[in-house]
Amino acid sequence: MVSSAAAPAASRPWWRVLAGNQNRNLWFWAFVGPFFVGLLIFVYIPILWSLYLSFFDARNTVTPTDFVGLQNYATMLTDPNFLSSLGTFALFAVFIVPVTFVFSLGLALAINRTRWFQAFYRSAFFLPTACSYVVASLVWKMAIFNGLPSGLANTVLSWFGIGNIAWLSITDPPWYWLVLVTLRLWLQVGFYMILFLAGLQRIPPILYEAAAIDGAKPGWQTLRYITLPQLRATSAAVLVLLLINAFQAFDEFYNTLSSFGSYPPYARPPLVYLYFIAFGREQNLGQGSAGAIILAVLVGLVTILQLRFLRERDGARR
Repeated sequence: MVSSAAAPAASRPWWRVLAGNQNRNLWFWAFVGPFFVGLLIFVYIPILWSLYLSFFDARNTVTPTDFVGLQNYATMLTDPNFLSSLGTFALFAVFIVPVTFVFSLGLALAINRTRWFQAFYRSAFFLPTACSYVVASLVWKMAIFNGLPSGLANTVLSWFGIGNIAWLSITDPPWYWLVLVTLRLWLQVGFYMILFLAGLQRIPPILYEAAAIDGAKPGWQTLRYITLPQLRATSAAVLVLLLINAFQAFDEFYNTLSSFGSYPPYARPPLVYLYFIAFGREQNLGQGSAGAIILAVLVGLVTILQLRFLRERDGARR
Protein backbone atom coordinates (compact mmCIF):
# COMPACT_ATOMS: atom_id res chain seq x y z
CA MET A 1 0.00 0.00 0.00
CA VAL A 2 1.41 3.39 -1.04
CA SER A 3 1.31 6.14 1.59
CA SER A 4 -0.07 9.59 0.87
CA ALA A 5 3.41 11.11 1.25
CA ALA A 6 4.79 8.86 -1.49
CA ALA A 7 1.79 9.26 -3.80
CA PRO A 8 2.42 10.94 -7.16
CA ALA A 9 1.87 14.68 -7.21
CA ALA A 10 -0.71 14.39 -9.98
CA SER A 11 -2.98 12.27 -7.79
CA ARG A 12 -2.80 14.65 -4.79
CA PRO A 13 -4.94 17.77 -4.31
CA TRP A 14 -3.30 21.02 -5.33
CA TRP A 15 -3.33 22.37 -1.80
CA ARG A 16 -1.42 19.30 -0.62
CA VAL A 17 1.18 19.87 -3.33
CA LEU A 18 1.62 23.51 -2.27
CA ALA A 19 1.87 22.52 1.39
CA GLY A 20 4.61 19.99 0.59
CA ASN A 21 5.51 16.80 2.38
CA GLN A 22 4.55 16.96 6.05
CA ASN A 23 3.40 20.56 5.46
CA ARG A 24 7.00 21.79 5.20
CA ASN A 25 6.16 24.56 2.75
CA LEU A 26 3.27 25.62 4.93
CA TRP A 27 5.46 25.88 8.02
CA PHE A 28 8.12 27.72 6.03
CA TRP A 29 5.68 30.45 4.98
CA ALA A 30 4.14 30.53 8.44
CA PHE A 31 7.48 31.63 9.89
CA VAL A 32 8.94 33.57 6.95
CA GLY A 33 5.70 35.04 5.61
CA PRO A 34 5.26 37.86 8.18
CA PHE A 35 8.84 39.05 7.70
CA PHE A 36 8.49 38.86 3.92
CA VAL A 37 5.23 40.83 3.99
CA GLY A 38 6.79 43.47 6.26
CA LEU A 39 9.83 43.73 3.99
CA LEU A 40 7.59 44.06 0.96
CA ILE A 41 5.33 46.74 2.50
CA PHE A 42 7.93 48.84 4.29
CA VAL A 43 10.96 48.47 1.98
CA TYR A 44 10.39 47.31 -1.59
CA ILE A 45 7.07 49.01 -2.30
CA PRO A 46 8.30 52.41 -0.95
CA ILE A 47 11.45 52.10 -3.08
CA LEU A 48 9.43 51.40 -6.22
CA TRP A 49 6.96 54.16 -5.36
CA SER A 50 9.79 56.61 -4.78
CA LEU A 51 11.19 55.71 -8.20
CA TYR A 52 7.73 56.32 -9.68
CA LEU A 53 7.34 59.70 -7.96
CA SER A 54 10.73 60.87 -9.23
CA PHE A 55 9.30 61.12 -12.77
CA PHE A 56 6.31 63.30 -11.76
CA ASP A 57 5.65 66.77 -10.44
CA ALA A 58 4.56 65.47 -7.03
CA ARG A 59 3.84 68.46 -4.82
CA ASN A 60 1.74 67.83 -1.72
CA THR A 61 0.55 64.51 -3.12
CA VAL A 62 1.66 60.89 -3.47
CA THR A 63 -0.62 60.27 -6.46
CA PRO A 64 0.64 62.76 -9.08
CA THR A 65 -0.57 63.00 -12.66
CA ASP A 66 1.83 65.55 -14.20
CA PHE A 67 4.63 63.51 -15.82
CA VAL A 68 7.89 65.49 -16.14
CA GLY A 69 10.34 62.75 -17.12
CA LEU A 70 13.92 63.45 -16.05
CA GLN A 71 13.29 67.07 -15.09
CA ASN A 72 13.47 66.32 -11.35
CA TYR A 73 16.83 64.60 -11.80
CA ALA A 74 18.18 67.52 -13.84
CA THR A 75 16.98 69.96 -11.19
CA MET A 76 18.64 68.06 -8.35
CA LEU A 77 21.92 67.59 -10.24
CA THR A 78 22.12 71.35 -10.81
CA ASP A 79 20.94 72.35 -7.33
CA PRO A 80 23.93 73.91 -5.50
CA ASN A 81 22.47 73.06 -2.10
CA PHE A 82 22.14 69.38 -3.01
CA LEU A 83 25.68 69.29 -4.40
CA SER A 84 26.90 70.99 -1.24
CA SER A 85 25.13 68.36 0.85
CA LEU A 86 26.98 65.66 -1.12
CA GLY A 87 30.19 67.41 -0.13
CA THR A 88 29.07 67.30 3.48
CA PHE A 89 28.46 63.56 3.16
CA ALA A 90 31.92 63.06 1.65
CA LEU A 91 33.55 65.10 4.42
CA PHE A 92 31.65 63.22 7.11
CA ALA A 93 32.65 59.88 5.55
CA VAL A 94 36.30 60.96 5.41
CA PHE A 95 36.17 61.65 9.14
CA ILE A 96 34.02 58.85 10.48
CA VAL A 97 35.06 55.84 8.35
CA PRO A 98 38.81 55.68 9.17
CA VAL A 99 38.33 56.81 12.77
CA THR A 100 35.70 54.16 13.49
CA PHE A 101 37.76 51.51 11.68
CA VAL A 102 40.89 52.23 13.73
CA PHE A 103 39.07 52.47 17.07
CA SER A 104 37.02 49.30 16.55
CA LEU A 105 40.08 47.34 15.41
CA GLY A 106 42.11 48.62 18.35
CA LEU A 107 39.40 47.65 20.84
CA ALA A 108 39.07 44.23 19.26
CA LEU A 109 42.81 43.62 19.50
CA ALA A 110 42.90 44.77 23.13
CA ILE A 111 39.92 42.68 24.21
CA ASN A 112 41.15 39.64 22.28
CA ARG A 113 44.37 39.72 24.33
CA THR A 114 42.52 40.18 27.61
CA ARG A 115 42.43 37.10 29.80
CA TRP A 116 39.99 38.31 32.43
CA PHE A 117 36.46 39.73 32.08
CA GLN A 118 36.52 39.48 28.29
CA ALA A 119 32.75 38.95 28.12
CA PHE A 120 32.21 42.02 30.31
CA TYR A 121 34.31 44.26 28.05
CA ARG A 122 32.56 42.97 24.94
CA SER A 123 29.18 43.73 26.46
CA ALA A 124 30.23 47.13 27.80
CA PHE A 125 31.49 48.39 24.44
CA PHE A 126 28.66 46.79 22.48
CA LEU A 127 25.90 48.18 24.70
CA PRO A 128 25.82 51.69 23.11
CA THR A 129 24.75 50.17 19.79
CA ALA A 130 21.34 49.47 21.38
CA CYS A 131 20.85 53.17 22.14
CA SER A 132 18.63 55.25 19.89
CA TYR A 133 20.40 57.79 17.69
CA VAL A 134 17.77 60.36 18.65
CA VAL A 135 18.30 59.85 22.38
CA ALA A 136 22.09 59.92 22.04
CA SER A 137 21.89 63.09 19.92
CA LEU A 138 19.83 64.86 22.55
CA VAL A 139 22.21 63.78 25.32
CA TRP A 140 25.19 65.06 23.33
CA LYS A 141 23.36 68.32 22.58
CA MET A 142 21.78 69.10 25.96
CA ALA A 143 24.19 67.59 28.48
CA ILE A 144 27.70 67.13 27.08
CA PHE A 145 28.19 69.72 24.32
CA ASN A 146 25.47 72.24 25.10
CA GLY A 147 27.91 75.15 24.91
CA LEU A 148 27.13 76.35 28.44
CA PRO A 149 29.65 76.54 31.28
CA SER A 150 27.61 73.87 33.07
CA GLY A 151 27.97 71.41 30.17
CA LEU A 152 30.16 68.38 30.76
CA ALA A 153 32.68 69.17 28.01
CA ASN A 154 33.15 72.81 29.06
CA THR A 155 33.32 71.82 32.73
CA VAL A 156 36.20 69.43 32.03
CA LEU A 157 37.99 72.02 29.89
CA SER A 158 37.64 74.63 32.65
CA TRP A 159 39.75 72.40 34.90
CA PHE A 160 42.64 73.00 32.49
CA GLY A 161 42.02 76.74 32.20
CA ILE A 162 40.30 76.59 28.80
CA GLY A 163 37.42 78.99 28.28
CA ASN A 164 33.87 78.24 27.27
CA ILE A 165 33.40 76.78 23.75
CA ALA A 166 30.21 77.04 21.68
CA TRP A 167 30.34 73.47 20.39
CA LEU A 168 27.24 73.60 18.20
CA SER A 169 27.90 77.00 16.64
CA ILE A 170 28.14 77.01 12.85
CA THR A 171 30.82 79.69 12.82
CA ASP A 172 34.55 79.00 12.62
CA PRO A 173 36.06 76.90 14.01
CA PRO A 174 33.50 74.18 13.18
CA TRP A 175 33.44 72.44 16.55
CA TYR A 176 30.17 70.74 15.65
CA TRP A 177 32.14 68.21 13.58
CA LEU A 178 33.79 66.99 16.77
CA VAL A 179 30.35 66.57 18.34
CA LEU A 180 28.98 64.62 15.37
CA VAL A 181 32.02 62.37 14.99
CA THR A 182 32.24 61.49 18.69
CA LEU A 183 28.51 60.80 18.79
CA ARG A 184 28.63 58.42 15.82
CA LEU A 185 31.84 56.86 17.15
CA TRP A 186 30.28 56.08 20.54
CA LEU A 187 27.19 54.57 18.93
CA GLN A 188 28.74 52.23 16.38
CA VAL A 189 32.31 51.37 17.39
CA GLY A 190 31.11 48.45 19.53
CA PHE A 191 29.31 46.79 16.62
CA TYR A 192 32.38 46.77 14.38
CA MET A 193 34.51 45.70 17.32
CA ILE A 194 32.40 42.52 17.50
CA LEU A 195 32.98 41.90 13.78
CA PHE A 196 36.73 42.26 14.21
CA LEU A 197 36.67 40.01 17.27
CA ALA A 198 34.95 37.31 15.24
CA GLY A 199 37.64 37.67 12.58
CA LEU A 200 40.46 37.53 15.14
CA GLN A 201 39.08 34.37 16.72
CA ARG A 202 39.13 32.64 13.32
CA ILE A 203 42.87 33.14 12.91
CA PRO A 204 44.65 29.82 13.63
CA PRO A 205 47.00 30.14 16.63
CA ILE A 206 49.53 28.01 14.77
CA LEU A 207 50.32 30.99 12.56
CA TYR A 208 51.52 33.02 15.54
CA GLU A 209 53.49 30.03 16.84
CA ALA A 210 55.20 29.60 13.47
CA ALA A 211 55.97 33.32 13.34
CA ALA A 212 57.52 33.19 16.82
CA ILE A 213 59.71 30.27 15.75
CA ASP A 214 60.83 32.25 12.69
CA GLY A 215 61.85 35.12 14.93
CA ALA A 216 58.93 37.51 14.47
CA LYS A 217 58.54 39.82 17.43
CA PRO A 218 55.09 40.13 19.05
CA GLY A 219 53.47 43.46 18.38
CA TRP A 220 53.80 45.37 15.14
CA GLN A 221 55.44 42.55 13.13
CA THR A 222 52.78 39.96 13.93
CA LEU A 223 50.07 42.57 13.45
CA ARG A 224 51.38 43.61 10.04
CA TYR A 225 52.30 40.22 8.58
CA ILE A 226 49.74 37.90 10.21
CA THR A 227 46.79 39.64 11.85
CA LEU A 228 45.96 42.28 9.25
CA PRO A 229 46.33 39.94 6.23
CA GLN A 230 44.05 37.42 7.92
CA LEU A 231 41.49 40.17 8.53
CA ARG A 232 41.24 41.28 4.89
CA ALA A 233 37.74 39.92 4.34
CA THR A 234 36.49 41.33 7.64
CA SER A 235 38.13 44.69 6.96
CA ALA A 236 36.51 44.90 3.52
CA ALA A 237 33.08 44.17 4.99
CA VAL A 238 33.59 46.74 7.77
CA LEU A 239 34.65 49.45 5.32
CA VAL A 240 31.59 48.85 3.13
CA LEU A 241 29.24 48.91 6.12
CA LEU A 242 30.87 52.08 7.45
CA LEU A 243 30.41 53.82 4.11
CA ILE A 244 26.74 52.82 3.92
CA ASN A 245 26.15 53.96 7.51
CA ALA A 246 27.83 57.28 6.76
CA PHE A 247 25.40 57.70 3.87
CA GLN A 248 22.52 57.14 6.31
CA ALA A 249 23.60 60.00 8.58
CA PHE A 250 20.46 61.88 9.53
CA ASP A 251 19.49 61.75 13.21
CA GLU A 252 22.67 63.26 14.61
CA PHE A 253 22.60 66.20 12.16
CA TYR A 254 18.87 66.79 12.43
CA ASN A 255 18.61 66.53 16.22
CA THR A 256 21.97 67.99 17.23
CA LEU A 257 22.20 71.04 14.99
CA SER A 258 19.62 73.76 14.69
CA SER A 259 16.63 73.84 12.41
CA PHE A 260 16.94 73.87 8.64
CA GLY A 261 16.84 77.60 8.13
CA SER A 262 19.50 78.53 10.66
CA TYR A 263 22.57 76.68 9.46
CA PRO A 264 24.29 76.72 6.07
CA PRO A 265 24.27 73.89 3.50
CA TYR A 266 27.72 72.61 4.51
CA ALA A 267 26.30 71.68 7.92
CA ARG A 268 23.74 69.19 6.62
CA PRO A 269 24.09 65.83 4.80
CA PRO A 270 21.95 64.84 1.79
CA LEU A 271 19.27 63.00 3.76
CA VAL A 272 18.55 66.08 5.90
CA TYR A 273 18.31 68.28 2.81
CA LEU A 274 16.07 65.81 0.99
CA TYR A 275 13.90 65.46 4.07
CA PHE A 276 13.12 69.18 4.10
CA ILE A 277 12.51 69.19 0.35
CA ALA A 278 10.01 66.34 0.58
CA PHE A 279 8.39 67.16 3.93
CA GLY A 280 9.22 70.83 4.50
CA ARG A 281 7.37 73.86 3.20
CA GLU A 282 7.60 72.81 -0.45
CA GLN A 283 6.66 69.16 0.08
CA ASN A 284 8.11 68.38 -3.33
CA LEU A 285 8.07 64.59 -3.24
CA GLY A 286 9.15 64.36 -6.87
CA GLN A 287 12.44 66.18 -6.41
CA GLY A 288 13.00 64.52 -3.04
CA SER A 289 12.55 61.08 -4.58
CA ALA A 290 14.85 61.95 -7.47
CA GLY A 291 17.53 63.10 -5.05
CA ALA A 292 17.18 59.89 -3.04
CA ILE A 293 17.57 57.77 -6.18
CA ILE A 294 20.64 59.77 -7.24
CA LEU A 295 22.17 59.34 -3.80
CA ALA A 296 21.44 55.60 -3.73
CA VAL A 297 23.03 55.12 -7.16
CA LEU A 298 26.05 57.18 -6.12
CA VAL A 299 26.62 55.18 -2.94
CA GLY A 300 26.13 51.93 -4.85
CA LEU A 301 28.77 52.92 -7.39
CA VAL A 302 31.23 53.98 -4.69
CA THR A 303 30.64 50.69 -2.85
CA ILE A 304 31.24 48.64 -6.00
CA LEU A 305 34.43 50.56 -6.77
CA GLN A 306 35.60 50.12 -3.19
CA LEU A 307 35.01 46.35 -3.28
CA ARG A 308 36.74 46.09 -6.64
CA PHE A 309 39.73 48.06 -5.38
CA LEU A 310 40.04 45.88 -2.28
CA ARG A 311 39.68 42.70 -4.35
CA GLU A 312 42.35 43.79 -6.84
CA ARG A 313 44.64 44.85 -4.01
CA ASP A 314 44.15 41.51 -2.31
CA GLY A 315 44.87 39.66 -5.56
CA ALA A 316 48.02 41.70 -6.18
CA ARG A 317 49.36 40.83 -2.74
CA ARG A 318 48.77 37.16 -3.32
